[in-house]
Amino acid sequence: MKTLKPYLLATAIAATAAIYAPSTEACSRVFYQGADSLFVIGRSLDWKTPIPTNIYVYPRGMQKVSSDQPNHISWTSRYGSVYAVSYDGGITEGMNEEGLVVNGLFCKGTVYNDDNASAKPQMSLSVFVAWMLDQCATTDQVVSLLESTRFAVQGATFDGGTVSALHWGVTDKSGKSVIFEFDKGKINIYDMGDYRAMTNDPNWPQMTAIINYWNKIGGQNMLPGTVASPDRCVRANYFAHHVKKADDVNLAVSICRSVLINSSVPYTYEIQDQPELSSTQWRTYSVPCNLRYYFEIVTNPGYYYIDLHKVNLRKGAPVMKLDTSKTTDLVGDATNRLRPSAPFTPMY
Repeated sequence: MKTLKPYLLATAIAATAAIYAPSTEACSRVFYQGADSLFVIGRSLDWKTPIPTNIYVYPRGMQKVSSDQPNHISWTSRYGSVYAVSYDGGITEGMNEEGLVVNGLFCKGTVYNDDNASAKPQMSLSVFVAWMLDQCATTDQVVSLLESTRFAVQGATFDGGTVSALHWGVTDKSGKSVIFEFDKGKINIYDMGDYRAMTNDPNWPQMTAIINYWNKIGGQNMLPGTVASPDRCVRANYFAHHVKKADDVNLAVSICRSVLINSSVPYTYEIQDQPELSSTQWRTYSVPCNLRYYFEIVTNPGYYYIDLHKVNLRKGAPVMKLDTSKTTDLVGDATNRLRPSAPFTPMY
């Protein structure tokens, strides 16, 4: 019977992966560790149809609110940030001038609120990422902010009523990373430790069990190859551990990009009788050590970056915007293509 145990366990793991295989949403996040303090955080955004996403840069000193409801949270931004804003109405992710990076990924198991949600200050998902980036310089500060603030999540739908069930990855300039997930009003926060990838479902404790199983098999022998969330996470985690630690930023971004592409879903991927399948729409690469934020639309011939060192982030400076629909020719430094803009209108 001893010889059957690995096969029985493999069957159980495969069944788990099948249960959590995403039918619509699929996103991946990769943490690449280069030499010394060089880190790159890559992520893919996957959906069944294109998600128009523009790049905004907000300065310090802006007053903001968490909701259009009377019971909300107010704050003034301490740090300037670059945001990826989808539908010009909600922030998907971003990086601030302190090198803090926050990315939101789909997680179907998310249940945001408990029965007392209506009595709490409301936090719209459209500005949730800004709330963290505007006020925090480190991962520890994000954790402290989440643990010390009472709020309920508002605006959990998009694209005509799709439930925007998310969990988040947070990384600062030191490389410290956490994942946090909502569970009926409770926020579960997990130190990523030496794990270097996250995707969607299952929740993080179950995902780490799957990664640990495949680590014992050894990726040089076999890796799961489907587009299911656990398979993508296992592949990304394995390759992120088995690439060279570059000391050159451009090479580091290229390496992270190659790992992320390996765990992305091919554009226009389809299977008969499954019209809701998602494929990768765009990817980003955040580099905390030099404050470059790279953006890559998969149908464009190249990718480009915003350099926060070159943007006026002082209080009173204008909001800047790069309309990605008008930049299909861009490659390299696109900071000078930012234009003054009104702030985006949150989809509360």
